[in-house]
Amino acid sequence: MKLFLIAGEPSGDRLGAALMAGLKTLAPEVRFSGVGGPLMQAQGLQSLFPMEELSVMGIAEVLPRYAALKRRIRECATAVIEEEPAAVITIDSPDFNLRVAQLVRMQRPGQKTVHYVAPSVWAWRPKRAEKMAKWIDHVLALLPFEPPYMTAVGMTCDFVGHPVVTEPVASDAEAWTYREGLGKAPVLLALPGSRRSEVTRLAPVIGEVMARIRQVHPDAGVLLPTIPAIEGLVRDLTAGWPVAPRIILDPEEKRVAFKAADVAIAASGTVSLELAANRVPMVIAYDMAKVSMWMMRRMALIDTVTLVNLVSDTRHVPEFLGKDCRADRIAPTVLSLLAGEGNAIHQRQAMEITMQRLGEGGEPPGLRAARSVLDFL
Repeated sequence: MKLFLIAGEPSGDRLGAALMAGLKTLAPEVRFSGVGGPLMQAQGLQSLFPMEELSVMGIAEVLPRYAALKRRIRECATAVIEEEPAAVITIDSPDFNLRVAQLVRMQRPGQKTVHYVAPSVWAWRPKRAEKMAKWIDHVLALLPFEPPYMTAVGMTCDFVGHPVVTEPVASDAEAWTYREGLGKAPVLLALPGSRRSEVTRLAPVIGEVMARIRQVHPDAGVLLPTIPAIEGLVRDLTAGWPVAPRIILDPEEKRVAFKAADVAIAASGTVSLELAANRVPMVIAYDMAKVSMWMMRRMALIDTVTLVNLVSDTRHVPEFLGKDCRADRIAPTVLSLLAGEGNAIHQRQAMEITMQRLGEGGEPPGLRAARSVLDFL
């Protein structure tokens, strides 16, 4: 049995590699082709071209490479038609992957197609599921409430678990905190995002929050995990903070930092699930241009942007969005969480529910996804 997989981002590469490992466990005769990164290649995929060519976001980045991306779409579709795999499995990156699926199905109507990572139609743009159903047969969902949105428009769908449940969590951080000179002082985790626009907007606000926290906890320490691509920007924006953050780039140190933290201030996104895995109480802060924020609020179908709130069906994680993303509103909540008051307890209960519903302690998502693909076929 041969399967054609396409991933366009590092996160998709991780999902694809785990899926491939699961497939090899359940169906040892399986063979792979397609596009993927180093993790998928380590599982036996010979990539048609470097996955990094697809890792672009935003109009400003895509436009100069539009012709090249269209050529790669055609190249992938042609390879599928020539190879006639049992299924095409597209992994996230819908702008690229669904165009490949469309071209394939137009030329080979019987080709079976699977898409890994359901679009967030429960949050906004619900029509995306209907459009996707024209070209996709089966969906692998990361969140437990997503399958009904997919099946309602004619696709089959299985919840296979979220990869956060397999991410390693540090067992202890006490020795590390003492080595870093933090001792028993409160430790705050600053997570202003991974995009330059997010960091530019949130870092000054978080700095002001830290100034207010230091008035109550003069010895409080700040940890700030980030990525090399924006390290320089982060250092520039935090240079004026009342306490110099410990900037962390190493993934292993990041895990220890999450374990060491007492409270986190985070941009919205999947980072809330990483915090939940470590049971770190949090506040979510996010801001964007006024027009963008207005459009988002107009189009949103949900009353919270935090996945912990959504998965646990609670609203215990506080959010400070748009005009509410201000230090004078955020700081009192952070101080309350540091004091271990009621909301911190409720948050940890919501995190327990969240991680249980995402599959913590159960069969690994990659194996569940593999079983779902084989059952579908």
